[in-house]
Amino acid sequence: MYDYKKGKERVVEILTNELDVEEIDELPADENLTYSNAYKSWVTGIFVDIRDSTSLFTKENKKDVSRVIRAFTSEVLEILRDKSNLREIGIRGDCIYAVYTTPRKNQINQIMTDAAYINSLLKMLNKLFREKDLPEIKAGIGISSAQELVVKAGRKGTGLNNKVWIGDAVTKSANFSGLGNKNGNKPIIISSCTYLNIKDAEIHPDWFSQKKDNILGTYYDCDIIIIDFNNWINEGMK
Repeated sequence: MYDYKKGKERVVEILTNELDVEEIDELPADENLTYSNAYKSWVTGIFVDIRDSTSLFTKENKKDVSRVIRAFTSEVLEILRDKSNLREIGIRGDCIYAVYTTPRKNQINQIMTDAAYINSLLKMLNKLFREKDLPEIKAGIGISSAQELVVKAGRKGTGLNNKVWIGDAVTKSANFSGLGNKNGNKPIIISSCTYLNIKDAEIHPDWFSQKKDNILGTYYDCDIIIIDFNNWINEGMK
């Protein structure tokens, strides 16, 4: 049974606790984050969200749907994982996300390249799905960069905790993924901050169109791909 009197004591302790915020370039590993400190650093989030997943998940052949979802999650995670600046990666229902510490522009450029690989991957997946008479999928890819505050949240002493990202990077990348491949938008949606940081990259800014949302503000969409990957798909994947 929930002890609300002790609960009140814990809440008061949390609300009166002085939070030691350290502003740093590169976000450290998880073990440095405690319930009494926080870090403020430049981070970039990327979310990959399947369009119309409700319709997909309610299809009659659940085994076919499971094959599609497992193929999608397997390969998107493979693209996003195993980078030294990765700080969080996971699956939220029909969405895969990753958060990176990105104090340098070339790190943001790498995430844009990953987005292009994912965009190309979807073409490969759908070609393979068609060959197996499986449902095809579309996805929105959202990316946002910002100086974010990260804190450890949960119940002290239980092992039940997680990082909470406070700012525009993670929240906006999640919201932008919901705009991609929808209502006339191209698959990849990025924030203004991300756009400004890729101007010197091989990913040319002219490939992007500027748009505006009443809540999320200015954003940019594009449909970039990896040319060699795309050619290999079109040539039969041999």
